[in-house]
Amino acid sequence: MSKALDLQFTIPVSSIEAYSQAVNRIPVLTVEQEQALARRFHEHEDLEAARKLILSHLRFVAHIARGYSGYGLPHADLIQEGNIGLMKAVRRFDPDMNVRLVSFAVHWIRAEIHEFILRNWRIVKVATTKAQRKLFFNLRSSKKRLGWFSHEEVDAVARDLGVTRADVLEMESRLSGRDMAFDGAPDSGDDDDFEVTPASYLQDVRFEPASQVEEEDWEAHSNNQLHMALGDLDDRSRDIVASRWLNEDKVTLQELADKYNVSAERIRQLEKNAMKKLRNVLSA
Repeated sequence: MSKALDLQFTIPVSSIEAYSQAVNRIPVLTVEQEQALARRFHEHEDLEAARKLILSHLRFVAHIARGYSGYGLPHADLIQEGNIGLMKAVRRFDPDMNVRLVSFAVHWIRAEIHEFILRNWRIVKVATTKAQRKLFFNLRSSKKRLGWFSHEEVDAVARDLGVTRADVLEMESRLSGRDMAFDGAPDSGDDDDFEVTPASYLQDVRFEPASQVEEEDWEAHSNNQLHMALGDLDDRSRDIVASRWLNEDKVTLQELADKYNVSAERIRQLEKNAMKKLRNVLSA
């Protein structure tokens, strides 16, 4: 193997520019070198050969990832996902196919980047079906002008991509929308900054008289049930529950054990039995 393939260095990750310069310095493999490395990995699982194949093709991943910069996602993340696709391609590459690795790997690199964009471009998924995924990556490039498609343009796009008019219209609507917080940004007090959000359409029932009366009645009912349940307990069990759960100053199991001259485990058992009785009464 030629000296040019002795790739013993670390690729910097401090910036995209430094990374791009580093991967562009890695020599491109000749057909013979690529074939030899691919056979070593394919036939003998030689990981060093796979490493050299991957390193020599990182520049192509960076170039492909640059074409997806318009989706508003970090370029470094796009490159990282593309590198995953490259590694998958190296794993599946068969040197007997008589094609260059870069030609074979393009599909895998793009597939990983596409999947990453679809997962992260919006909070809500915009493309789930095969037709929608095809439209997502082609619709914007198919637009000839700003604004909505005309009927003729919708028909043309549907015909070119092999989808229905309804698919085109639905995806155009999704791409034209934007993510919106449910309750919006904090109120600044300026009427000019008021933003209508989904929460603005919900009815506020917190201060309705009927809701307040219902809440007060339920609270009174719960308190009455609790007092009745406590009244059914013996004095010691009631004192244990009150000391452990109801009083402001809580006490430990050992303090109650010393008070009643029993073990802490016995206090725990009494507390457990008392709480079980209370739950039964309150849930009835």
